[in-house]
Amino acid sequence: MEHFVVSARKYRPKTFKDVVGQQAITNTLLNAIENNHLAQALLFCGPRGVGKTTCARILAKMINQDGSESEDEDFAFNIFELDAASNNSVDDIRSLIDQVRIPPQTGKYKVYIIDEVHMLSTSAFNAFLKTLEEPPKHAIFILATTEKHKIIPTILSRCQIFDFKRITVADAREYLKYIAESQGIQAEEDALHIIAEKADGAMRDALSIFDRVVSFSGKELTRTAVTQNLNVLDYQTYMEVTDLLLENNIPELLIRFNKLLALGFDGHHFISGLSSHFRDLIVCKNEATIDLLEVGEESRQKYREQSKKASPEFLMQALELANRCDFEYRNSNNQRLHVELCLMQLASINYDGEKKNGSKFIIPPSHYSTNGKPQVATNAERSVTHVTAQQPADSTAGTQQQPAPQPTPQPIPQPVSPVATHPSGTMGTPVNTATTPKEPAVAEVAQEPAPAKKPLISRGKAVSGLSLRSIKEKKAHEEAKKNQKPTTETLPEDPFTEQAMQEAWNTYVDIIDKQGKKILSSALASDTPKLKDPKTIWIELPNDTMKKEVERDQYPLMEFLKEKLNNHYIELKVSVNEQSAKQYAFTPVEKFQKMCETNPVLDLLRRELDLEV
Repeated sequence: MEHFVVSARKYRPKTFKDVVGQQAITNTLLNAIENNHLAQALLFCGPRGVGKTTCARILAKMINQDGSESEDEDFAFNIFELDAASNNSVDDIRSLIDQVRIPPQTGKYKVYIIDEVHMLSTSAFNAFLKTLEEPPKHAIFILATTEKHKIIPTILSRCQIFDFKRITVADAREYLKYIAESQGIQAEEDALHIIAEKADGAMRDALSIFDRVVSFSGKELTRTAVTQNLNVLDYQTYMEVTDLLLENNIPELLIRFNKLLALGFDGHHFISGLSSHFRDLIVCKNEATIDLLEVGEESRQKYREQSKKASPEFLMQALELANRCDFEYRNSNNQRLHVELCLMQLASINYDGEKKNGSKFIIPPSHYSTNGKPQVATNAERSVTHVTAQQPADSTAGTQQQPAPQPTPQPIPQPVSPVATHPSGTMGTPVNTATTPKEPAVAEVAQEPAPAKKPLISRGKAVSGLSLRSIKEKKAHEEAKKNQKPTTETLPEDPFTEQAMQEAWNTYVDIIDKQGKKILSSALASDTPKLKDPKTIWIELPNDTMKKEVERDQYPLMEFLKEKLNNHYIELKVSVNEQSAKQYAFTPVEKFQKMCETNPVLDLLRRELDLEV
């Protein structure tokens, strides 16, 4: 079996002209070598896989060439590579400094390439400072790192810094195309574009992905094979989803999203890619910005065609909704539902009931509208609906039922306008429901002549259950019921035994305990109630807190006992047992004393260890 060499090593650049995407840096280094302006300490920094170590090796080889050597000469004796990730101690740097003093046997320079230099310890950096500032004439140091911010400033000030940039998708695609041609592989431009995007600016990653996909698909590299192998969502998927959005086809959208989840794609990745797709469509709207779209010419034409279908308003609103879904995805408890709701909102942006087919919706919009137009109740209709208690619930605005003949309206307990204005402008004319079926049925009540005024029954003002006024009225109502003196003719006064009273008491305790009123039930169960006289129930509680709790809620308790015992003249007396109250330990000292009563050895332990309570 022949030994396989990965493309990242096989096609590693041997000259500066072969380096991809770093023309500014390679031209600077070439001019420095030609003009003899090369610094003795260089720092190459940038993302992974962009050519830092490759440029360092090319530079080390070029500065030792004088034209007399062979083409394959690599000057291995003059180039020293040190991996700072595993050689980061002071002793390693001291050993390097000792080697620097020895001049080269062949060539003019000894080049020291220190990779991942940010891994050196602070002591190793400090030991390296003097040599880096004033190295021998024959020594050149090239430092490479992906994290420049971790290098101490004293090292940075002694180096000439070169910032390597990420390789663009276009440059990576062209280089992959060159490699595919050299290997006799037929590759689609879209397939190479997906590989370049997946590499995220790193040429080494792009070559590794290229090798993997070639092993999967063989000599023909297609877009389908690449997306299947890399498990990525390509632009074709988002174009199909966008077409469904423009068609308002919500059921098919949900089915398509479910298939993507079944294939193992993440919902966050899907909605993020959909946002980017909307951005690309907006870019295609203007010829001046279409160059911002980093795709092939065939794909660019498809983007143009779809951007013509979507209006700018739709794209801007869709981009805002998708971006908000992307932002809130991590904090959502039901992430799948979060994305599905966003898709339904996107599909409803350009919905027009008069032009679109409502059958594309899971629940047709006609269910909520009449003749394709949403039902909106007028102010007069809402006011009539509010005051007419006899109106059935299914005859309100917003339903599709035909108006039914209404019964003769009963006197309304609140004053209403005498007549309602007819749409034609006449006043006080009754409306015939048979000839005007489109008018809501509730409007007929408003146009009947107002009945003669009758004395209104005082029912109190309707207020919100959460308002301050409602709380005040509730308290006033309870006080009125407490102060109400029953008459001897209407209220019973049957005699009862203490046992019957205790049974009724325990029943009430069980009821409020099931309702979740644990504090009150515990207070009522802390003592057995007794009869002080035939009409007075007496209970002793351990402390004032329980007493206040019982007194605050004694009214429903007494109502229950009066009904249960059939005696409406019984009273409740609550007192506090001072001796029982003192039995409760609240402070740390009291708690410790209680524990010592159970186990006296604890006090001995405290005294032996000189502990404080």
